[in-house]
Amino acid sequence: MTAGAVWCHFVLLLLLCTTALWTAEISCRNEGGETVDWFLLYKLPKHTESENAGLGLEYMYMDSLTHAWQLSKYLVNMTQSALGQTLKQLYETYESKNNSIAYAIYNDEIPHSKSYNWKKGHTKGFLLLDKSQGFWGIHSVPLFPPFLEDGYAYPPTGKPYGQVAICITFKYDQFTEIDQQLLSYNPSIYNCSIPNIFQADLPNLQKLCAGSKLPSAPQRHLSKLQSARGETFLHFAKSHLFVDDIYVAWVAQELKTDLLAESWQHSGHRLPSNCSLQYHVYNIHLIGTPLNLTFYSSNDHSKWCVSRIYEDQWTCIGDLNRAAEQAWRSGNEHGRNAAQQMETITIAVFLAAHQPACLFTVKRNEGPEKQE
Repeated sequence: MTAGAVWCHFVLLLLLCTTALWTAEISCRNEGGETVDWFLLYKLPKHTESENAGLGLEYMYMDSLTHAWQLSKYLVNMTQSALGQTLKQLYETYESKNNSIAYAIYNDEIPHSKSYNWKKGHTKGFLLLDKSQGFWGIHSVPLFPPFLEDGYAYPPTGKPYGQVAICITFKYDQFTEIDQQLLSYNPSIYNCSIPNIFQADLPNLQKLCAGSKLPSAPQRHLSKLQSARGETFLHFAKSHLFVDDIYVAWVAQELKTDLLAESWQHSGHRLPSNCSLQYHVYNIHLIGTPLNLTFYSSNDHSKWCVSRIYEDQWTCIGDLNRAAEQAWRSGNEHGRNAAQQMETITIAVFLAAHQPACLFTVKRNEGPEKQE
């Protein structure tokens, strides 16, 4: 993967009687507020195997400029964090009521809500775009982000366990494909504005925002997306009609590689490691990081997988667990083939349990392994 460069393009807007304003383009942003093509964020669990317990707000961070994990300068609940800097654009759009910008926030666990809609996707994310470009974020944090009128915050319920987030900047033409992907997994949107100027290009997103009847969606759909800086991502969108484990039945077989999968371990119907198809999926039990922190999967709420063989260099981040009940849920995975991402997190020990044919222990040191 080629290293990105810091860049910020300003557009001169003439408003009313020749009043000029400079506005930065919509993009994922790092802790310094600089635009980045993409970033990965791994919020560390409150309890790790190290001697010093954290606050449950620290996170590891990597983006298209750094290509290496580093401990964040700020806590994830601060507006200076990468998520805070990125979502600041969304909150400012809400306050300005700008009708040339579209946005949506979705989560299967909505802030301040006690209801739960099993017909909606088990998916969490946010997007913001204009007719030039925008960003799309996918994460694992319930009840996040807050409603736009409440301002940026991080939920206390998100502190105990590890969480993961990915943000990617896209040119506008990619959002027509994203619109189709969203249709497949039917997210539960709770804050949105899709002005009519986007109706022709984003019809499904506009219907999702309005709560209107949706057209028929494919059981699953794979899209190849290109970031603003030309990086390629595969996006797997699963509807509730595709009744199977997304990792075993689709992702591993599509990528033609064995996968090491991390997901929520507190479900009553956890799936064992699976060797039934040509390409296998093994559950992760223990995670080690370049920061000399280790934690068990039982302390992690993130959802991700990496190729077991380093040379395959696949990393996928999404929002579905390896649990029997999730076979009936819609959701998605972002897949990326890149050595730099694989090298940045050392997954120290993997134990695939519950299936003798898959039982093994792998130790990986410094290098081949990646993150969330």
